[in-house]
Amino acid sequence: MFKNKEYVLTVYKEGSFTKAAEKLFISQPSLSASVKRIEDKISAPIFDRSCNPVALTEVGKEYVKFALDIENKEKEFASYISDHENLFVGKIRIGGSSFFSSFVLPELISEFNKDYPKIQFEIFEDSTKNLMNKLFCGDLDVIIDNSRTDDEWIVPHAYKKERLIIAVPKNLKINEKLIKYAFTVQDVISGKHIYKDGVDLGVFKNEKFILLNHENDTGKRAQKLLRKSGITPKVALHLDQQLTAYNVTCSGMGITFVSDTLVKKMGLDSQVCYYKLNDDITTREIYLYVKKNHYLSHACRKFIERNTEN
Repeated sequence: MFKNKEYVLTVYKEGSFTKAAEKLFISQPSLSASVKRIEDKISAPIFDRSCNPVALTEVGKEYVKFALDIENKEKEFASYISDHENLFVGKIRIGGSSFFSSFVLPELISEFNKDYPKIQFEIFEDSTKNLMNKLFCGDLDVIIDNSRTDDEWIVPHAYKKERLIIAVPKNLKINEKLIKYAFTVQDVISGKHIYKDGVDLGVFKNEKFILLNHENDTGKRAQKLLRKSGITPKVALHLDQQLTAYNVTCSGMGITFVSDTLVKKMGLDSQVCYYKLNDDITTREIYLYVKKNHYLSHACRKFIERNTEN
């Protein structure tokens, strides 16, 4: 009964079937017939045609009230769809490790919200394994991680490269022999560390290490580097998070492998010396991962597009 409500509303607004027909670009008999069909469906007249201009009946007043409500709702929904497509509204569920959730995602989200302030973000902090499970189950739209995966159901989008470096407590005497190789946080921030000469990991064979577990990509790469150097490390601690390992190293407990991304964000320097290693596996990509063939909102696609190289 509200299918052709615009006919009734136009007659109501114009006060005349003739003027309404002209505005709708249809003939007056066609307009009158369309309105009559609506009146037949509700079994009551909408207009009192004996008046000039035509007037609404009591039933007509109720019909117009509901028709205007429906018209307004349609306009609101059209605006919502337009806003959604133009990134004025929407939600993105994104996951990352404690480090990425604390130090990388807030900056990316803040920059994105400068242009799209009504896009809402939900951040989920967890281990890589758990985040991947949530992505697979559809509980997350995207995760940020530096782990490599060959799973066919995952689509990686490269965010940026990072490098693993060695963080060594300054209280270790070995630093005295390596002065010319050491660099600072400021060197990392400016990118100068990339062009520094690297050290042989073997020089640290008698030192204690803070290592990450084997599920962690940094932990996997550290083990490969140690094996290549023929080192059976003296492990002071095995930890789950790179951020925790870095903080432990800053307290002087042992050497750890840390990404230059973390060093840039954390900026802890006074108690640590940093060294570059000459090995290709110290370079890796940080990715924004999404599930293959999974629907991504326009907002999520735009977020990925703005923060990836491909």
